[in-house]
Amino acid sequence: MTTLIEPPPVSPLAGIQSLELEITGKCQLACTHCLSESGPQASHGDMTPEDWRTVIIDAAALGTRTVQLIGGEPTVHPNWLEFTELGLSLGLHVEVYSNLFHVASDWWDLFGREGVTLGTSYYSDDPAEHDKVTKREGSYARTRCNIREAVSRGITVRAGIVDILPGQRIAEARAELESMGVTSVHTDRVRAVGRAALPGTQPSLGEMCGRCTRGRAAILPNGDLAGCVLSRNFPAGNVRNTRLADLLGGPQWAELSASVPAPRAACTPDDSGDCDPANTTACNPKY
Repeated sequence: MTTLIEPPPVSPLAGIQSLELEITGKCQLACTHCLSESGPQASHGDMTPEDWRTVIIDAAALGTRTVQLIGGEPTVHPNWLEFTELGLSLGLHVEVYSNLFHVASDWWDLFGREGVTLGTSYYSDDPAEHDKVTKREGSYARTRCNIREAVSRGITVRAGIVDILPGQRIAEARAELESMGVTSVHTDRVRAVGRAALPGTQPSLGEMCGRCTRGRAAILPNGDLAGCVLSRNFPAGNVRNTRLADLLGGPQWAELSASVPAPRAACTPDDSGDCDPANTTACNPKY
């Protein structure tokens, strides 16, 4: 049962239109470039379900339009369905940024609800190349399968392609997505964050696309507020100690925002993977 938290008064801090909620570090995949270094052995972090409910309610009160559930793989969090329903009840658009490695049959109705969209990552039209990135054999087939199922159901799907490997089949991956009916496809270079960072190097805001803090923000599994999930090494307070409105109106956020270089290129989340649950056992797997 959801315990409703009294929201704060509507704040003039309506500049954050999109809030990424990294609700877990757990994932069935272990992508070579993963910004959060997620994987099967990771945890859900320090944020409790009550903490996440408070953040969602506060975000709605601040005038945020979209919350994005991200990870790790958000659908492995035991409360992700509840978080989605809460966001919808508050008038928020909810995007579930999933690797689409596993989709339970009863999730499709929720994905098809008004106000819900799906985001995912795709790496190649070559199964071996895709699986080389995700470090999970069969991930290409299961991702592609679920993308096709989503499109066939009229569910809005947004896909991101990250350029990671030498000679990676980026153009072919885009063409394959478009042939399946995905109309929103974005590409990005790999960012030196998480597993993609070079050994011995220090995190740099210069690796960001420039849109961190500018209309967007992120909450990490430990409760840290960041400019986006990519700028995780530069927190501006923690929502477990301070309400979101106070953090966004505080000096740490202002300092971080002033430190982010001006926008240069599109910023595409780059940490997930993807299946059309047809009548095959491969398309109806367990975790």
